[in-house]
Amino acid sequence: MCETKLTFGSLTRISDLAEQPFDVELLSRDVWATGDYVVGEVTQTSPSRRIELGTGRMIEVSLGDWIVGAFGFRAATLESVGSWQEIPYDGAMHAMTAAGLIGRVTSRSSFVGEPIHLVYRGHVKRNGEKVTMQDFVAPVPTAKLQCPTVLLIGTSMSSGKTTSAKVIIRRLKRMGLRVAAAKFTGAGRYRDILSMSDAGADAVFDFVDTGLPSTICEADVYQQAFDALVGRIAQVRPEVLVAEAGASPIEPYNGQVAVSGLSHGRRFTVLCASDPYSVIGVTKGFGFSPDLVTGVCTSTSAGVQVVRGLVQAATLNLTNPETLEELDRLLKEKLEL
Repeated sequence: MCETKLTFGSLTRISDLAEQPFDVELLSRDVWATGDYVVGEVTQTSPSRRIELGTGRMIEVSLGDWIVGAFGFRAATLESVGSWQEIPYDGAMHAMTAAGLIGRVTSRSSFVGEPIHLVYRGHVKRNGEKVTMQDFVAPVPTAKLQCPTVLLIGTSMSSGKTTSAKVIIRRLKRMGLRVAAAKFTGAGRYRDILSMSDAGADAVFDFVDTGLPSTICEADVYQQAFDALVGRIAQVRPEVLVAEAGASPIEPYNGQVAVSGLSHGRRFTVLCASDPYSVIGVTKGFGFSPDLVTGVCTSTSAGVQVVRGLVQAATLNLTNPETLEELDRLLKEKLEL
């Protein structure tokens, strides 16, 4: 190993890379793959130059620092799009998320700043073999969830899913229930499930626990990860699961697979919408109606009225304390508490 400062993105949190030594070696592109742990040197920073560590803490990086992350894909509607497959032969690449999802950004929203620029310095290797996320995933027995599920889906990223999940977790904990919370789809960040833990969830999980850097992958690959995640959740025997599908089901994050897999235990479906009119698009895309619409679209009474005119579902702004009594009533009714 070199003496250069290493910063470990939170996609390494399932590994021992921060504690145990490893080598860094250039590998030919024909052996590169999703989930490979790789190292990139920072060549250009920006106002958004922070990296999320395995603890969830954010730190700034500087020119010359080496970031340890994982190859993957991203297709964020409001932030950036890219993949490791787009990295050119000169090795110029980006930290596509603060978690250390590494690839080449090919499209970027005006809402976000320039990503951290990196140059490929090599793959993480041990005993002559490249190291991947899957190397740190222990097998779990296949299981079915025996508890009811509260499912949160969204019309897009930043629609209010995690905020709503935290409110619901708090209400369920006030009812004396053992709550597990999980993020089933999206691009790996630790902050969302950490915030669910802070809200009181007894156990939290996400797809990173199954070795995926993001859930943009083949459906059969995601199905295996989904089954493994369900197996992990079942081991903690929750009384209720709060499950977030981290992106719209219409996006390429395998949201449809996740929703289908959770359909057996789903008792309460929450749609978080960024815009009132987007509610129609997602309800038609999914083919079912939510029990509750909330999120950014309910920020004002005008938004609530528009949504109520579009769908036959309860519509509540969960950040307004005056709605919590009605939320409790809905939860108890749908979950049969």
